[in-house]
Amino acid sequence: MTMPRRLPLATLTATVIATMLLLSVGLAYIGVTWYATYLDESITGGLAPEAAAAYKAINEGRAPDGQAVVALVEHLNALDEETDLKIQLAALVCGLVSALVCAVIGIYLARRIARPLEDLTAAADALKSGDFSVRVATSSSGTREVSSLVDTFNALATGLDSMEKRLRFNNMAVAHELRTPLTILQGGLQGMVDGVFPLERQSISDLLLQVEGLGRIVEDLRTLSLAIGQKLVMQRQPLDVAEVVQAVIAVAGPMLDEAGLKVETDLRPARISADPSRVRQAVLALLDNARRYAGAGGWLRCETERLADGGVVVRILDRGPGFPEDMDAVAVNPFWRGDPSRSRATGGTGLGLSVVEAIAAAHGGHLALANRPDGGAMVAIHLCPDGGPPTGCQQNSSPTP
Repeated sequence: MTMPRRLPLATLTATVIATMLLLSVGLAYIGVTWYATYLDESITGGLAPEAAAAYKAINEGRAPDGQAVVALVEHLNALDEETDLKIQLAALVCGLVSALVCAVIGIYLARRIARPLEDLTAAADALKSGDFSVRVATSSSGTREVSSLVDTFNALATGLDSMEKRLRFNNMAVAHELRTPLTILQGGLQGMVDGVFPLERQSISDLLLQVEGLGRIVEDLRTLSLAIGQKLVMQRQPLDVAEVVQAVIAVAGPMLDEAGLKVETDLRPARISADPSRVRQAVLALLDNARRYAGAGGWLRCETERLADGGVVVRILDRGPGFPEDMDAVAVNPFWRGDPSRSRATGGTGLGLSVVEAIAAAHGGHLALANRPDGGAMVAIHLCPDGGPPTGCQQNSSPTP
């Protein structure tokens, strides 16, 4: 379906003004001409026979009788002042009528042009009051600027609506994530104070685990807040992402072995300017996710590659259950867990992928998620070189078979 061609507001306004001027002059001319013809017929109809014969002879190109001409001139001189006054009044009346008609048409056209702006004003008032579901219908007769303004407003309202829904969900999710460890801490400490639970090292160690879980949630939320404030990546420096990934795998080796994951690597040199601490944080979060949710597959592969545009990609592949069919839920829900039951039995805050996505976006890149054809999942972190496009590097993230 082709979109109608819209005129700029300045062009449309100039066209309307010029049309109204031409219409006003044309209506006045037609009115005065008609009245002059009518007046001429009424004057000639009242002429004496001799004057009428002279007038007819002059119109036919014949020489009239001298006496008849004198009678005609005397009659016309007697009506001269009255005729001039009538013509002047006719011109004034026709001018006023044409101006009134053009004013009515101009008001109609102006209201038609301004109607989308009135709808925008009403929608903006509704948006200001907190109704983020309001939208403005695009008029097919609107100008280019008004249409662009309507589209921008609708996009803004959609973004605010989505943000408000995510904020509401995130608030409930944060409360849900904090409730369980806080309840355990409060119950355990209250039991120790009341003497119900013994004050033993193991009991304190168990409570300390809950404190550590709270600390992880707070740190993940802090990371996401830094990403929103464009302060997540502060210190870029040249580094080889392959070496960073190799170091993280070495540190995470014991926990991967404990999960029964056999690690394969294909770490090709991938130099780029990036924040090493954030890159390590992102890779460690992906390895931790694989340990929690893909341990049953018993296999994990890590790859690094330098792309043709100067960017770098880090891929983590596994043979676990993969991602759900609704892939959008993974990106939209920052507290998403791979465990369908959303149980804490496997640990984690559910913020891991959101943190990784924020780190990739802070480097001008993106996070790519996909299910592998032979089972399992593929997660790829794309990093752009310093000063790269804010929309991310090239989208090539095909998993290795």
